[in-house]
Amino acid sequence: MEKFRWISFIALRYLSHSKKRRTSSASVSSRFAIGGIAIGVFALIIVIGIMNGFQMGFIESILEISSFHIRIELPAGYPPPELHHPAIRSSLPFTEFQAILKGRSTKQQVALVRGLPVNASELDSTMVQALQIQRGAFDIQEQNAIVLGAELARSLALRLGDRVSLASITGDLLAETKPELDTFIVTGIFRSNFYEFDSTWAFINMDRALALQDATGKVELGIKLLDRWQDQRVVQDLARQYPALAERISSWRNYNRSFFSALRTEKLIMFLLVALIFVVVSLNIYQAQRKTVLERREEIGLLRALGASISAIQTIFITDGFVIGIAGATLGLVPALWFSGNITLFFSILEGLVNGVLGIVNGAAGLLFHSPVTGDQNFAFFSPQVFYIKDIPCRLIPHEVIIIYLFGVLSASLAAVWAAGPLSKLYPAEVLRYDQ
Repeated sequence: MEKFRWISFIALRYLSHSKKRRTSSASVSSRFAIGGIAIGVFALIIVIGIMNGFQMGFIESILEISSFHIRIELPAGYPPPELHHPAIRSSLPFTEFQAILKGRSTKQQVALVRGLPVNASELDSTMVQALQIQRGAFDIQEQNAIVLGAELARSLALRLGDRVSLASITGDLLAETKPELDTFIVTGIFRSNFYEFDSTWAFINMDRALALQDATGKVELGIKLLDRWQDQRVVQDLARQYPALAERISSWRNYNRSFFSALRTEKLIMFLLVALIFVVVSLNIYQAQRKTVLERREEIGLLRALGASISAIQTIFITDGFVIGIAGATLGLVPALWFSGNITLFFSILEGLVNGVLGIVNGAAGLLFHSPVTGDQNFAFFSPQVFYIKDIPCRLIPHEVIIIYLFGVLSASLAAVWAAGPLSKLYPAEVLRYDQ
């Protein structure tokens, strides 16, 4: 304890002394190192948080609306089993097929039509919540009711209560001159903020969907879990419980493998690219510590002459690097946490400032040249006409934030360890002899 006390005293004294020596290159490098670590931690947390927001939004939309956590393809005539498992949150039978939809205009569009039970909102309430009904309701109780995606309804010029013609394109189309048209009435329009669903999906009554497929339709059971990471265990339990369905059970890891692997690879590469900031900062810290060692050769020689061990002196400089890492990582962590929780507010304020400047420029241009520089359209970083998003999502995962924080601290500490290594070759007699 006494040894650590004098080591920490000298390390902190070196740091405070270097702050007073404004002309010291090592001091300037240390301040740049703290700033570099702070910028690196801040940038990495924000980038990973925004990437998590987009990726988790996509993943949740896919799992909640489209693919579920576990799917069971039921044989023809096999009734949907009543599942009793503590890890299962909900189960919903469904069937789906491709169809051509035609609205009030002459435009036609291919869509994926999914048939659901009339009590689908009770069997799987989270799916309806993820769909985010904009107009009307998720009502498919009537045989001719249909719920459309917002972009699909817009492209077909459809509103609530309008009639839409549907032609199923399942089965052998070559056996008929043309598909038979069926008429539906729009009872709801949803916007899930996932463009593929909003532009190509529709929901109808399950009995009507099976009738439209001419006995070729397949019924599947979509299962959602309380924890999607328990899917493999639940699949094994269901296979033991229903051996006839064992080969027909699949997990979200199987049918979304390529998409989720691409997202994971994208996140890893982005993490490595932004983490290069720490490599540059580590080199800066190494140079700063090396300069400090050279500037304090006399003091190091005196400490060695007084009996200080090499490891103790190395610990002094490693402590300096650790303090630099803690200071920089903390200075980056605190604003990053605030920014991630108020990112929408930040962009709104920034857009307001830009629009204010553009308004002043337009006013001045109107007085001088009688024509504005820009149009009447307000500036937006993510305009709805270009980007299919309402706001910028940002989600922080606690263990990722901790890893990034420790990454900043360790990069400075390891650089200090590297810089303090040559101290083992420094002999006090030689230092004091040449400095007399």
